[in-house]
Amino acid sequence: MFGDRGNRSKGSFDAAFGPVIIGTHGEERKAAPVQSFEHVGILAHPLRTGTAPIAQAVAQALQAKGIETWVRTAWDASRAQPLIEGSDLVIAIGGDGAMLRAARLCAPANVPTLGINAGHLGFLTEVSPDDWEESLDMVLAGDYWIEQRMMLRCEIRRADVLFGHSDALNDVVISRGAVVRSIRLDAHIDGGWATTYHGDGLIIATPTGSTAYALAAGGPILPPELRNILVVPVAPHLTMDRPMVLAQGATVQVVVDPHTATEVVLTVDGELIASLESSDHVTIRASDHVSRFVRLRDRNYFYRSLLDRLEPRVPDPVTRAAVPKQADSSSPPRTSRL
Repeated sequence: MFGDRGNRSKGSFDAAFGPVIIGTHGEERKAAPVQSFEHVGILAHPLRTGTAPIAQAVAQALQAKGIETWVRTAWDASRAQPLIEGSDLVIAIGGDGAMLRAARLCAPANVPTLGINAGHLGFLTEVSPDDWEESLDMVLAGDYWIEQRMMLRCEIRRADVLFGHSDALNDVVISRGAVVRSIRLDAHIDGGWATTYHGDGLIIATPTGSTAYALAAGGPILPPELRNILVVPVAPHLTMDRPMVLAQGATVQVVVDPHTATEVVLTVDGELIASLESSDHVTIRASDHVSRFVRLRDRNYFYRSLLDRLEPRVPDPVTRAAVPKQADSSSPPRTSRL
């Protein structure tokens, strides 16, 4: 349930919500009415000009219902974090990149995120820019559920000194830099050496990230409710070339092999975090934080949404049955054979 974030004056609109019911797939659904939204934040993609008008329109709609609202169309973590910590809900407008950034900011404060798609694929978004008003009314009426997704905690150590850390919703990637030369990475799982990867890099992904870079590198697709870590090598050469799905609760430690002479970089959800040096240690485990997404679709939405993006649109069985079959005039009629 959305936490009480201090004493606030209620707006004229009192959209009520109830206690949380945890489902079998990590989702929550509201029941009896007890609480209303009071503070809602809106984060619009700073580089997509079409998101700012949507953000302003959403803000006006919320304010008309008596809900206190803040909007950021050019934002960074240091400025947005204090606002998020005082919010009940954050609406992110953009593509999956905007959702990833918003989720990483919202997770420590346990604030759910609703995504309005203004990007390309929109795996993580929930609402179309054409019907956001109807969708927003559904959310305010409590007609939604909360999906929880695992995140990763990444810590970087140099000479046993922690010098960088971050949470990831999609993946942590350790890879070569601009020079096209393979790197060597020693991988340890749960404290024991597993293998040394020789290639372009290594992807350590969540189930959410299994449909991103990991999928392009040949990894499997994992349902988002799982809590397993996925390890996928990138362009491996004469080394372990199969992806691995680790047990829930596993810890991965990657050490830059001393024989690696080329540049090695570490990215989190596509953002450059650090340049690594020989013998640097990177430890990845499940984060204490989880991302929480507001969902309006059915709980089994993931598979249909995924296949809609990965395959040419195939009509569902009901639609196919309703379309009468037409004979192909270019083909001769079939004749029965004994």
